[in-house]
Amino acid sequence: MGLNQSNLQIAQELDLNEDDVQNMTEKLRGDVTVKRPKAKLEGEAEIDEVYIVAGHKGNPEAVKKKGEKEDAIV
Repeated sequence: MGLNQSNLQIAQELDLNEDDVQNMTEKLRGDVTVKRPKAKLEGEAEIDEVYIVAGHKGNPEAVKKKGEKEDAIV
């Protein structure tokens, strides 16, 4: 039996009721997360991209024009 199976697949393979499998997998997954050690992050991290204004990636002129219009209204 694989590790990445749905509850339905597990129920079918083991010939069990899907609700029973749901209860078992919830308990197993809960225990796994409780016993997992907390991650310790340290050092530098690289961040890929940040979108200040969605939809204007690679088009800074569109962002400038939008800012100019908002300044003119004030």
